[in-house]
Amino acid sequence: MNACRNIQVACCQLAPKIGDLAHNRRLVERAVRAAALQGARVVVLPELVQSGYLFHDLDEALASSESADGPALQLWQVLARELDIVIVGGFCERLDEFRVANSAALVDARGLRAIYRKAHLWDGENVIFSAGTERPPVVETAFGRIGVMVCYDLEFPEWVRLPALAGAELLCAPVNWPDGPRPPIERPAEVVRVQANASVNRMFIAACDRHGPERGVNWVQGSVIVDPDGYPVAGPVDIGGEQILMATLNLNEARNKRISQHNHLHEDRRPGLYGTDGLLE
Repeated sequence: MNACRNIQVACCQLAPKIGDLAHNRRLVERAVRAAALQGARVVVLPELVQSGYLFHDLDEALASSESADGPALQLWQVLARELDIVIVGGFCERLDEFRVANSAALVDARGLRAIYRKAHLWDGENVIFSAGTERPPVVETAFGRIGVMVCYDLEFPEWVRLPALAGAELLCAPVNWPDGPRPPIERPAEVVRVQANASVNRMFIAACDRHGPERGVNWVQGSVIVDPDGYPVAGPVDIGGEQILMATLNLNEARNKRISQHNHLHEDRRPGLYGTDGLLE
């Protein structure tokens, strides 16, 4: 193993406009090019950045949906090839004439490498999106082993454990975190959960939030990149708004699961005691 395998990772905190697909493509292209110019080799975009988030109903979501060969993912693949980067971002995926998924794609210079469909749907998503049924993918890229999931998935520790067990060094999570009340001195709970997930799995996590009010909802604007010890190396930024968060990560650090002379996060597991019906076997 090399002593150091540094890459630059960026989270592009953006404000997509719901239903304005052309605007959102321009927004993404500008941000991705700016991140790549700063040296990013992996660029993470928000949840549903292709379409916007707060659809009134399924019909509106269908009208803003795209298949895997639609304009958004075509653009992302062009950018990934031109800039030699990995892009992970969220899009409203048309599954068929009547169904959409809240999906995330991973593309790189080779093209479309993976699509993940959000398995755990939040609140009103349940009446619009079809939940995914597949485990989070882990993709071997030129820059490391990258896992993908979306927003509320991060609140299920057993789900986050799966890509860690599959060898993910970096977990990329497009998110839209609705803002809510919290004690003034406290960090958003969404950020705390990302830190906890990174620490208990000794895995880097890059969670890319959005900004910009949409249909009366404001957002945490809590994009964050966290190291395998659970500490933020970039973000969250107090001022909010559009941000490109950058961090240099040595992904080899995520391969070391030993936390003391006698403890190893994976080898210490006792799934037979956990009562999870074999999910983590």
